[in-house]
Amino acid sequence: MERIPEPELMEQWEQARAYALADFSEPHDAFVRHFQRLFPVFAQGRVIDLGCGAADVTIRFARAYPQSTLVGLDGAEAMLQLGQEAVARAGLDSRIDLRQLRLPAAGIGRDYDAVISNSLLHHLAEPATLWEAVARAARPSAPVLVMDLLRPASRDAALTLVRLHAAEAPPVLARDFFNSMLAAYRPDEVRKQLRAAGLMHLDVEIVSDRHWLVCGHV
Repeated sequence: MERIPEPELMEQWEQARAYALADFSEPHDAFVRHFQRLFPVFAQGRVIDLGCGAADVTIRFARAYPQSTLVGLDGAEAMLQLGQEAVARAGLDSRIDLRQLRLPAAGIGRDYDAVISNSLLHHLAEPATLWEAVARAARPSAPVLVMDLLRPASRDAALTLVRLHAAEAPPVLARDFFNSMLAAYRPDEVRKQLRAAGLMHLDVEIVSDRHWLVCGHV
């Protein structure tokens, strides 16, 4: 099945609010566990979350690594506003700094001890912008973990995953989940992107029926 792109930013308030209220604990906790599994030596540092959205992964990561500080970047104002509210409720204002910034972002410096990103790549019209940001942000030997959706083999397979994982979700979330899977990349496509970005040493791993991850050290 060919990839069908979707809009880069979640700018509609209804859409952003549905995401902020949804329970993504299963995949988002899995993201943090994957980081812990892959980088057991990492304990603290300055972390950047590319495409942080409403900051759910950012908050979970901050709780898992209480000696870390995080910068979350996202281009959608509505998502960031909800993210700021979530960070305040979690009492993490002093450790999480959310900023509105859309990739490519020339202002990102090589200032980070770890780079994370969850479910951003499939939104991007030009995937190279993510990998350029990863390479630009990471200090030498910094751990990198990027996770995103895995495009199914067919629309019918995508519908099956919607019924399996989003049967009780609000219609806007079920619709977006379906569209996001159609916009997602396959592992072979991601490997080509990494080669083009000079990041071929990073590994690509399928970790669920709907997710792959890229991991390694820059």
